[in-house]
Amino acid sequence: MIKKELSFQNKRNRIGIMGGTFDPIHMGHLILAEKAYEQLALDQIWFMPSGNPPHKRNRLGRATDEQRVEMVRRGISGNDHFSLSLIEMHENGYTYTYHTLEELKEKNPDTDYFFIIGADSLFQFDTWMEPERICAACTLVVATRNHTSTEKICAKMEEVRQAYHGKLLRLDTMNIDVSSQMLREWISEGKSIRYYVPDSVIDYIREQKMYQDLRS
Repeated sequence: MIKKELSFQNKRNRIGIMGGTFDPIHMGHLILAEKAYEQLALDQIWFMPSGNPPHKRNRLGRATDEQRVEMVRRGISGNDHFSLSLIEMHENGYTYTYHTLEELKEKNPDTDYFFIIGADSLFQFDTWMEPERICAACTLVVATRNHTSTEKICAKMEEVRQAYHGKLLRLDTMNIDVSSQMLREWISEGKSIRYYVPDSVIDYIREQKMYQDLRS
């Protein structure tokens, strides 16, 4: 009995992080998060909208910070293991990933973080600010995207491991060929986004008359 209690007390929390602009959030984001939760035995998935710098807020044809947050809130509603994190939404705008992860680790030393990225982000990882500090603060979880071959993904993952001493895992997911940019264009052209975006989010986009002007 004592051994079981000690084992429970020493259990570390396992949190997955889905970062992004979510402009708008779509089924690809949600399916990817659900698969990560299932395959990695996570306790929670945090959806973490990135803040926009003051000079990039309220751009024509794009959602405001407040609208993006509300779309995420609606999109994840009803899933008990999905949560909204506003840690990157603040007056200063954009926050670097390494800074956010280090702040989380300092505040929650009993938690392991799994930062979920697509293959496209993996191949750009060398250009991120302080990639070695990102790797030190989390496990990178890579999902297949953009029809990139498994061989190329695995080779790049090994390159990142060697260069930055990182811990990387590959997520076994289908390639969901959908992007927020594509959906914004469809809305602007009057095309349906049904089944690509949760109904509650579609209703909000209509109420707010969003993505009507994509000229910038």
